[in-house]
Amino acid sequence: MHLQQIKLTNFRNYEFQSIDFSERLNLILGLNGMGKTNLLDAVYYLCMGKSHFQSTDKNVVRKGEAFFRLEGHFMLDKIEKIVAKVLPGEQKTIERNDTPYPRLSDHVGLLPVVFMAPDDTALALEGSEERRRFMDNTLCQLDHNYLESLVTYNKLLEKRNALLRQFAAQGGFNLLLVETYNRQMEAPAAYIFEKRNWFIGQFQPVFNQFYAAISSDAEPVDCIYRSPLEAASLSELLEKSLEKDRLLIRTTMGIHKDDLVFHLKGLPLKRFASQGQLKSFVLAMKLAQYELLRQQKQKPPILLLDDLFDKLDDTRASQLIELLVKGDFGQVFITDAHPARAEEIARSFSGDYKKLVIENGEVVV
Repeated sequence: MHLQQIKLTNFRNYEFQSIDFSERLNLILGLNGMGKTNLLDAVYYLCMGKSHFQSTDKNVVRKGEAFFRLEGHFMLDKIEKIVAKVLPGEQKTIERNDTPYPRLSDHVGLLPVVFMAPDDTALALEGSEERRRFMDNTLCQLDHNYLESLVTYNKLLEKRNALLRQFAAQGGFNLLLVETYNRQMEAPAAYIFEKRNWFIGQFQPVFNQFYAAISSDAEPVDCIYRSPLEAASLSELLEKSLEKDRLLIRTTMGIHKDDLVFHLKGLPLKRFASQGQLKSFVLAMKLAQYELLRQQKQKPPILLLDDLFDKLDDTRASQLIELLVKGDFGQVFITDAHPARAEEIARSFSGDYKKLVIENGEVVV
């Protein structure tokens, strides 16, 4: 699977561009702020139906414009034309071969993709939401039932929390109504818990292999899944936490409290890792995500690597270049502000590649 061509209209700082790509390696060069990352985000948007960075489309449309449009020609078993037409706040349509999807979620998983960005260190440094998002991003591309369960659970959670706020504001409490939401949330929560357990079992050994390759086997690492559902069913947890929920006016137990716990040499990663170790850890996570998707989808995902070598020492950078050049990857996009380093990658790469230089939202080379 690979992306042959993309057309961007009013997407971020791109007014209009039509760009052809190599089916193997694409080096996207240019100074910071020119649009390298925006181009990768456009590819991601066509694969996932949303931006990697922005939660709302109004932050994606080009300044001063009312809409944006993306078109991609992907080679799977045959050419697939994917078009995103977005009028932020009003209308959003994803089309496959000129036929709109009935639901946007139906598109997720057709074009597996992995995005690595400098701010991915938030996986280790920020709250548990980032780590749940990482698991969800992987599993939603693999399992539509997981995606549907996640959407259902989150909607019910939002309604339960709204009900708790209503009770707090108006006084009174309707236990039967709360228990109605509890019962509806149990089935999707159980499915999500089951699939996240499956995920960590598949993910852990592959992650360990990639970290050893990037760090020259420098130190042992670990990634552990933690969930309140390990102790009891969701209905039992919600029953026990009911008084706490009433006091705090929010649902305090459930799979929305799941987390991944990271260790380096048996110690908490967040507290004891160097910048290089932290970046290596996150890179290994994303490469393991890639490998898991490749195995389960039986086709190589598109790999988007933004500012890949930021905060890596020369040794780890060299190990990573060797891994990318010799590894079993499909189509790869790499952005870099340093042309010399891109040339090093190109010299090491024996297959087809293309080099693009971006200036102010335009391809100049």
